[in-house]
Amino acid sequence: MRKVYVVGVGMTKVGKHTEVSMRDLAAEAISNALDEVGNEKPEAIVVGNMLSSLVEQENLAALIADHAGLRGICGLKVEGACGSGGVAVLTGYLMVASGLYSKVLVVGVEKLLERPTPDTLRGLAYAADADYELIYGVSFAGLNALIMRYYMSKYNVKREELALWSVMMHQNGVKNPYAQLRNEITLETVLNSPVVADPIRLYDACPLSDGAAAIYLTNEDWKKLSDTPVLIAGVSNAVDSPDLSSRFSLDELFASRLSAENALRMAKLSVKDVDVAEIHDAYTITAAVSLESIGFAEKGKAAKLWSEGRFKPGDKPTINPSGGLKSRGHPVGATGVYQVAEVVMQLRGDFPGVLVPAEVGLTQNVGGVGSNVTTVLLKR
Repeated sequence: MRKVYVVGVGMTKVGKHTEVSMRDLAAEAISNALDEVGNEKPEAIVVGNMLSSLVEQENLAALIADHAGLRGICGLKVEGACGSGGVAVLTGYLMVASGLYSKVLVVGVEKLLERPTPDTLRGLAYAADADYELIYGVSFAGLNALIMRYYMSKYNVKREELALWSVMMHQNGVKNPYAQLRNEITLETVLNSPVVADPIRLYDACPLSDGAAAIYLTNEDWKKLSDTPVLIAGVSNAVDSPDLSSRFSLDELFASRLSAENALRMAKLSVKDVDVAEIHDAYTITAAVSLESIGFAEKGKAAKLWSEGRFKPGDKPTINPSGGLKSRGHPVGATGVYQVAEVVMQLRGDFPGVLVPAEVGLTQNVGGVGSNVTTVLLKR
């Protein structure tokens, strides 16, 4: 296996982009990434996306590659629900590490605000089990609400403690020029926001988003394309049952724990080595169980830790200096690529928002309610 480096990144601002097509949005991120490597043409492109057939069309890799002036290269689209971006990064990594290709562009793109909200929510719900869950009319928020209610009851976690996560994320996101929600909020804002699926309220949830992000992967022979190449030291994906009723436990994300353990083992690192991490906080409860499943907090203790000031900029690890999904936004097929691009910029020292000193970074992208999880370890 060859070593794999990230030598270029590109992102678009997350938000509502109904004025541009999906191909235009992806091409903007690609152009920004190619600018960092002197426009060196990649040999392959991997596109992470979940709902392109709902919004525009399939055959997305060919469409985007051609529109970006990359006709003739290898192209494929991958899907892993809300974790499609992470699966795309893993796929690109394997293509370079295997020696099949030496220069691979990974792009994640999604447009969730193109269609009426009920259509989009119906599409997102298919990340759960259509046969055993959706037939009962449960929403994606409803499934996360079941976990949140169980977690609060089992560990006697206060509603106010959980709500402080959103406050912290907005404090970080207000400084991120790529973020969708760049406004600070108060604890009262979260607690008094409309109920989405009790106990989840509006400000416990990330927004619907459009966006695209790209990273340029290469091997040790081509890392000279950048003065600050960042090594992908470890990467792993794990899956769990899509339906909650088949889970071993509701207070742990089994796939999150396994993918983190395997990626850390591959990188020969421990969670104590991680300086900065971008995790998948689609809901406040997702943040809590993700932090605990990765190993950054004991079971049932994550909310108490962040309510006491842990995980803020300057702490080790600093979590989601981008503002996370809650503030940066969650263009589902692109989120995993945004996370890697953001951590790469943290390690290079050029992230334009909250910047923390870091040598080792971690990203974790979650598909479904924890059923498809990719963890990436990055090292300067």
